[in-house]
Amino acid sequence: MSNPSQLRDSTQIVVHREVLREYETQLADEFTVTVFDENDEYCRIIGSPVEIKEASEFLVRRGVNIA
Repeated sequence: MSNPSQLRDSTQIVVHREVLREYETQLADEFTVTVFDENDEYCRIIGSPVEIKEASEFLVRRGVNIA
């Protein structure tokens, strides 16, 4: 059985807000995800495990460090 932290890790990504600004429109166009401002420094991208995996790969290919 999965534990809550495993499920959370597979359904969200946390990134620096400033870094995401460059890619936010592309993410919204290509993936079914929701972006929430976590605070002034970070935002959280939330979606299904499949969408998060693909969005994560998209960001990593562009050199984005994922927290």
